Amino acid sequence: MCALLRYKAALITFLLAAPAVAQAERVAGAQLPDDSRRIEANRYRIEKNYADTLKYFRTVYPPGKYPRRPIVNQPGIKAVHIENPAPRPGGWDGLNVYKLRGETRVFVLVAPEKEQEKEKSGRRK
Repeated sequence: MCALLRYKAALITFLLAAPAVAQAERVAGAQLPDDSRRIEANRYRIEKNYADTLKYFRTVYPPGKYPRRPIVNQPGIKAVHIENPAPRPGGWDGLNVYKLRGETRVFVLVAPEKEQEKEKSGRRK
């Protein structure tokens, strides 16, 4: 009986905590680490260091499916672009993960809405 009560208590605790664990920050559909803090529109500061942030994105967005390319690698500045191969209008098109002045940040690039694309193509003609 005592073991059954402990089992139920553990199950209830897990079920109550699971939604909090599962809720990661999402911006335009892109998943960001739990410790991300918004500093501007689509720009987030990450509390993890640069290497740990890249490890996080490797697990969430595998390199085989989401191509990466280095943007810059200079003393004090490192940056990688993660491409979304199938962006939806209004969804995330890519992520720029960078380290600047000792801080790790992520900028979410948002794919343009279809109406904006039509306006742009109409202007080019």
